[in-house]
Amino acid sequence: MPDFTIAAVAARTGCSPASIRFYEEEGLLGAVARGANGRRRFGWPEIARLRFIRRFRDLGFGLADIRMLIQASDGRECGAARALAAAQLETIRARRAGLDLAERALLAITQTCTADACADGPSDACALFGDAHAPRGP
Repeated sequence: MPDFTIAAVAARTGCSPASIRFYEEEGLLGAVARGANGRRRFGWPEIARLRFIRRFRDLGFGLADIRMLIQASDGRECGAARALAAAQLETIRARRAGLDLAERALLAITQTCTADACADGPSDACALFGDAHAPRGP
């Protein structure tokens, strides 16, 4: 069985050593073997599991969902995994809609903000700072 150090596993998975230790503490890796010196020793199954975790972390899944995905993959429960993936897709679409709205607002501001409007400092005509200088009610 291959015997990898945490640094070697980090290089192969894209997970930092701190993340690897955290995932072990959270029970996502199972029992990791220890050498005579007490250091963690990893094999290919742990590398595969960490790549799995990293892939779904990169897709925005939280640890609780990743735990469920691991359980689903161990039991080959594709329906449960598909439902989690569909929910994450909706979350990403909602986030993207919010980002699109923010992009349009910033585009409008940057297109109306001109050097002339703020030549002598921020003014009420400035699209960026106009609201900041408007009088506020009680």
